[in-house]
Amino acid sequence: MIKVLAFVNLLLNLLGMANQSAGILLYRYAGKELQLFLVHPGGPFFRNKDNGSWSIPKGEFWDDEDPLGAAKREFLEETGQSVDGNFIILEPIIQKSGKKVFAWAVEGDIDPEAITSNTFEIEWPPKSGQKQIFPEIDRAGWFDVETAKLKINVAQVGLIEELVIKVDK
Repeated sequence: MIKVLAFVNLLLNLLGMANQSAGILLYRYAGKELQLFLVHPGGPFFRNKDNGSWSIPKGEFWDDEDPLGAAKREFLEETGQSVDGNFIILEPIIQKSGKKVFAWAVEGDIDPEAITSNTFEIEWPPKSGQKQIFPEIDRAGWFDVETAKLKINVAQVGLIEELVIKVDK
Protein backbone atom coordinates (compact mmCIF):
# COMPACT_ATOMS: atom_id res chain seq x y z
CA MET A 1 0.00 0.00 0.00
CA ILE A 2 2.80 2.45 0.84
CA LYS A 3 4.40 1.81 -2.57
CA VAL A 4 1.09 2.60 -4.26
CA LEU A 5 0.79 5.87 -2.30
CA ALA A 6 4.35 6.83 -3.21
CA PHE A 7 3.61 6.13 -6.89
CA VAL A 8 0.41 8.21 -6.79
CA ASN A 9 2.29 11.06 -5.10
CA LEU A 10 4.97 10.91 -7.81
CA LEU A 11 2.33 11.07 -10.56
CA LEU A 12 0.57 14.00 -8.90
CA ASN A 13 3.84 15.90 -8.62
CA LEU A 14 4.66 15.22 -12.28
CA LEU A 15 1.22 16.56 -13.23
CA GLY A 16 1.82 19.73 -11.24
CA MET A 17 -0.43 18.78 -8.35
CA ALA A 18 1.48 18.41 -5.13
CA ASN A 19 0.27 16.06 -2.47
CA GLN A 20 -1.43 18.88 -0.61
CA SER A 21 -4.86 19.91 0.54
CA ALA A 22 -6.42 23.08 1.88
CA GLY A 23 -9.28 23.19 4.34
CA ILE A 24 -11.40 25.18 6.75
CA LEU A 25 -11.94 24.46 10.44
CA LEU A 26 -15.27 26.17 11.12
CA TYR A 27 -16.01 26.96 14.74
CA ARG A 28 -18.74 28.52 16.83
CA TYR A 29 -19.65 29.06 20.44
CA ALA A 30 -22.68 27.53 22.14
CA GLY A 31 -22.73 29.75 25.19
CA LYS A 32 -19.11 29.60 26.30
CA GLU A 33 -18.45 26.16 24.77
CA LEU A 34 -16.29 26.04 21.67
CA GLN A 35 -17.75 23.75 18.99
CA LEU A 36 -16.09 22.51 15.82
CA PHE A 37 -17.65 21.57 12.49
CA LEU A 38 -16.41 18.29 11.02
CA VAL A 39 -17.40 16.19 8.02
CA HIS A 40 -17.48 12.42 7.52
CA PRO A 41 -16.25 10.98 4.21
CA GLY A 42 -18.85 9.24 2.09
CA GLY A 43 -18.56 6.00 0.20
CA PRO A 44 -18.29 2.37 1.18
CA PHE A 45 -14.82 2.51 2.74
CA PHE A 46 -15.90 4.81 5.58
CA ARG A 47 -19.52 3.66 5.96
CA ASN A 48 -18.94 1.88 9.28
CA LYS A 49 -16.05 4.00 10.54
CA ASP A 50 -16.48 6.78 13.06
CA ASN A 51 -13.75 7.78 15.53
CA GLY A 52 -10.62 8.88 13.66
CA SER A 53 -12.46 9.13 10.33
CA TRP A 54 -13.93 12.63 10.40
CA SER A 55 -12.09 15.62 8.93
CA ILE A 56 -12.20 19.33 8.34
CA PRO A 57 -13.75 20.07 4.94
CA LYS A 58 -10.72 20.07 2.63
CA GLY A 59 -9.45 19.08 -0.77
CA GLU A 60 -6.46 19.05 -3.06
CA PHE A 61 -5.23 22.10 -4.90
CA TRP A 62 -2.75 22.90 -7.64
CA ASP A 63 0.65 24.43 -6.88
CA ASP A 64 -0.30 27.66 -8.66
CA GLU A 65 -3.58 28.10 -6.75
CA ASP A 66 -4.11 30.34 -3.76
CA PRO A 67 -4.42 27.89 -0.82
CA LEU A 68 -7.07 29.92 1.05
CA GLY A 69 -9.09 30.28 -2.14
CA ALA A 70 -8.83 26.52 -2.64
CA ALA A 71 -9.92 25.92 0.98
CA LYS A 72 -13.02 28.08 0.45
CA ARG A 73 -13.80 26.27 -2.82
CA GLU A 74 -13.45 22.87 -1.17
CA PHE A 75 -15.67 23.92 1.74
CA LEU A 76 -18.36 24.91 -0.77
CA GLU A 77 -17.94 21.67 -2.76
CA GLU A 78 -18.16 19.47 0.33
CA THR A 79 -20.96 21.28 2.17
CA GLY A 80 -22.85 23.23 -0.48
CA GLN A 81 -22.34 26.37 1.60
CA SER A 82 -19.85 29.19 1.30
CA VAL A 83 -17.85 30.52 4.20
CA ASP A 84 -16.32 33.92 4.84
CA GLY A 85 -15.03 35.94 7.74
CA ASN A 86 -11.80 36.64 9.57
CA PHE A 87 -9.67 33.61 8.74
CA ILE A 88 -7.08 32.44 11.25
CA ILE A 89 -4.14 30.69 9.63
CA LEU A 90 -3.16 27.41 11.28
CA GLU A 91 0.15 25.57 11.02
CA PRO A 92 0.07 22.97 8.22
CA ILE A 93 -0.02 19.34 9.30
CA ILE A 94 1.21 16.19 7.56
CA GLN A 95 -1.18 13.24 7.36
CA LYS A 96 -0.12 9.59 7.50
CA SER A 97 -0.28 9.42 3.68
CA GLY A 98 2.32 12.20 3.49
CA LYS A 99 -0.25 14.75 2.34
CA LYS A 100 0.36 18.26 3.65
CA VAL A 101 -2.82 20.00 4.82
CA PHE A 102 -2.98 23.80 4.92
CA ALA A 103 -5.82 25.03 7.11
CA TRP A 104 -7.60 28.14 8.29
CA ALA A 105 -10.14 28.53 11.05
CA VAL A 106 -13.09 30.87 10.85
CA GLU A 107 -16.07 31.49 13.08
CA GLY A 108 -19.42 30.69 11.52
CA ASP A 109 -22.54 28.61 11.80
CA ILE A 110 -24.13 26.25 9.32
CA ASP A 111 -26.77 23.57 9.65
CA PRO A 112 -25.10 20.16 9.29
CA GLU A 113 -28.43 18.66 8.18
CA ALA A 114 -28.51 21.03 5.21
CA ILE A 115 -25.16 20.14 3.62
CA THR A 116 -24.95 18.95 0.04
CA SER A 117 -21.76 17.43 -1.28
CA ASN A 118 -20.11 16.65 -4.57
CA THR A 119 -20.17 13.01 -5.61
CA PHE A 120 -17.66 10.52 -6.92
CA GLU A 121 -18.01 7.32 -8.91
CA ILE A 122 -16.17 4.05 -8.24
CA GLU A 123 -16.52 0.43 -9.16
CA TRP A 124 -18.50 -1.13 -6.30
CA PRO A 125 -18.43 -3.84 -5.22
CA PRO A 126 -14.80 -4.29 -6.28
CA LYS A 127 -14.27 -6.28 -9.48
CA SER A 128 -18.04 -6.32 -10.12
CA GLY A 129 -17.90 -4.14 -13.22
CA GLN A 130 -20.66 -2.00 -11.68
CA LYS A 131 -20.16 1.71 -11.06
CA GLN A 132 -21.83 3.44 -8.15
CA ILE A 133 -22.02 7.10 -7.20
CA PHE A 134 -21.36 8.20 -3.61
CA PRO A 135 -21.29 11.61 -1.91
CA GLU A 136 -17.81 12.90 -0.98
CA ILE A 137 -19.29 13.76 2.43
CA ASP A 138 -22.14 11.70 3.84
CA ARG A 139 -22.72 13.65 7.06
CA ALA A 140 -21.48 16.57 9.12
CA GLY A 141 -21.77 17.71 12.68
CA TRP A 142 -20.82 20.11 15.43
CA PHE A 143 -18.69 18.68 18.24
CA ASP A 144 -17.25 19.96 21.48
CA VAL A 145 -13.43 20.04 21.53
CA GLU A 146 -12.87 16.71 23.29
CA THR A 147 -15.35 14.82 21.09
CA ALA A 148 -13.90 16.44 17.96
CA LYS A 149 -10.42 15.22 18.93
CA LEU A 150 -11.78 11.65 19.04
CA LYS A 151 -13.72 11.93 15.79
CA ILE A 152 -11.12 13.69 13.62
CA ASN A 153 -8.27 12.05 11.71
CA VAL A 154 -5.50 11.83 14.32
CA ALA A 155 -3.11 13.93 12.20
CA GLN A 156 -5.61 16.82 12.26
CA VAL A 157 -5.87 16.96 16.07
CA GLY A 158 -3.09 19.56 16.05
CA LEU A 159 -5.36 21.93 14.10
CA ILE A 160 -7.92 21.75 16.91
CA GLU A 161 -5.31 22.22 19.61
CA GLU A 162 -3.85 25.27 17.86
CA LEU A 163 -7.30 26.81 17.37
CA VAL A 164 -8.14 26.33 21.06
CA ILE A 165 -5.00 28.28 21.99
CA LYS A 166 -5.69 31.04 19.47
CA VAL A 167 -9.34 31.63 20.40
CA ASP A 168 -9.15 30.96 24.14
CA LYS A 169 -11.56 33.45 25.71
